[in-house]
Amino acid sequence: MKPDRKSFFSIFKTDIYIVRLVGLLVIWMIFMAVFQFDRFYTVISFQTMGAQFPEFGLMALGVMLCMITGGIDLSVVGVANFTSITAAFLLREMAAANGVLPAYGIVVAMIAGIIVGAVCGAFNGFLISKIKIPPILATLGTFELFTGIAIVLTRGRAVSDLPIEYAQTMAGRLFGVIPMQLISFIVVALVLFFLLARTTFGTKIYMLGTNRNAAMFSGLKTDRLLIKTYMLSGMCAAMGGLTMLANYNSARADYGLVYTLQCVLIVVLGGVNPTGGKGRLGGVILAICVLQMLSSGLNRIPEINSFLIPLIWGGVLVLVMVLNYFTENKKIKVKAPGGKA
Repeated sequence: MKPDRKSFFSIFKTDIYIVRLVGLLVIWMIFMAVFQFDRFYTVISFQTMGAQFPEFGLMALGVMLCMITGGIDLSVVGVANFTSITAAFLLREMAAANGVLPAYGIVVAMIAGIIVGAVCGAFNGFLISKIKIPPILATLGTFELFTGIAIVLTRGRAVSDLPIEYAQTMAGRLFGVIPMQLISFIVVALVLFFLLARTTFGTKIYMLGTNRNAAMFSGLKTDRLLIKTYMLSGMCAAMGGLTMLANYNSARADYGLVYTLQCVLIVVLGGVNPTGGKGRLGGVILAICVLQMLSSGLNRIPEINSFLIPLIWGGVLVLVMVLNYFTENKKIKVKAPGGKA
């Protein structure tokens, strides 16, 4: 069921996932203050983090929506790269005449990218809702499909020599301080907050994730709802791809391959139940911030090899799922009469 709207402090008291994340964040920030204060606690460091995490953070928001319904979207990186390549070709074509991007070029490229993401997401939703392919298999297959299309379009090479106006705008800084990538992430997060907390769409996807059969018997059009949900996920992934395009000023079919694991880790760490029906946007956003802090901190510790970071993420994911399992079982035992499940 959809969680009741609560104050910040009441959520902090009752949500073990929020408590766990805040505790981890505080411990890590103290650790970095003791051992890497001069390298970690700088304006440039936090600006860099604010520009980096929207890449995978936007994709994680899409995965969150799908996981609330009881599914998952493993195609987000493939959608993101396919989107960025499409936008890159469009940008280069619009600037082909004199090398200067028209004033409307950025808007056109972004709209085209979001449309591509929406179509890819709707295709995922169609496979899951109409063809009845399990979400994990459908989205894993479409990840390979979208990546393969991107490789064919680019012949395995990076799409570069793009007009600089796009990167200057989308990777610039508002008032010379706030990264534009962070602004994009905030806008998307606010839209999703409105959809989840203030519209019937949010209530319906929580109902669908809690009990699909009950949702069907209550009159919900579950197929249409799933298509809309995966379409939104595709649009979030598209925004992540457009952010990568701005950060690198190029596009390639294999950018951000490690983000799939990170997105799943973020969503589970943020308290979204992999079986559906439970999760808060605030927890996922906090998990994104925690993971970025950890990643940036680890990169500033020379003794830690960067090749160990995927190993750390995988270990953390397994540990979090084990902790979540025992947490949920404990809640069930407490609620059962006489303390028995």
